[in-house]
Amino acid sequence: MFSSEKPPATKSDRTRAHIREVALASFRERGYDATTIRLIAQEAGVSVGTTNYHFASKNNLVQELYLDVQRQHRDAAMPLLADAQVLIDRLEVVYRTGIDQLAPYHAHAPEFLSAAVSPRSPINPLSAESAPALAIVEGLFRDAVEGAGDTLPSDVRSALPHALVLAHLLLALFWVYDSSPGQRRTRALVEQGLRLLKLVLPLTRVPMLRAPVRQLLALIADVRAGS
Repeated sequence: MFSSEKPPATKSDRTRAHIREVALASFRERGYDATTIRLIAQEAGVSVGTTNYHFASKNNLVQELYLDVQRQHRDAAMPLLADAQVLIDRLEVVYRTGIDQLAPYHAHAPEFLSAAVSPRSPINPLSAESAPALAIVEGLFRDAVEGAGDTLPSDVRSALPHALVLAHLLLALFWVYDSSPGQRRTRALVEQGLRLLKLVLPLTRVPMLRAPVRQLLALIADVRAGS
């Protein structure tokens, strides 16, 4: 089931939306390697030329997949965030719902990873092309942090979402290799990481300890900026 969007207004828009829907279903069912532009065109009942007119390459459709997954992530997380006040609980919501939305793609996840691993790949999660999908994730973490009742220094509160997004990407990488039933090891890693974070965050209110935490967050921001 895909995220709800405004109904396409024109025939061209409807054709584009149909091609997109067919492609996303194929990615989920067949994976990256077996999903080709020719196959998408055939299943959509249009020509290859029409498909290429709307989406120049398969990687453009992968970006649509990224957006779809993250929109569903946002749709799943926001109602739960409304009922949570404690920061750790709110972060648990964002991480857990993120893993839930990835679940249908786990069988084919290594194919997507192989295609995305190069820094030059347009479907690398940190590429410029992937920025709109990543912005949804960062927005969720920012909402989780800013809407929490916990007291944090303003500089830590501002920088924390960047670190949480990087942790989210690393968690997704771990998830790809996680062959445990239902990816239980990934979910356990989230629980353990949040327990550790719960112990560390109060230390940011101690002036002597705040500087090292601030430096660590700045280093993480530099990593993101250099990607």
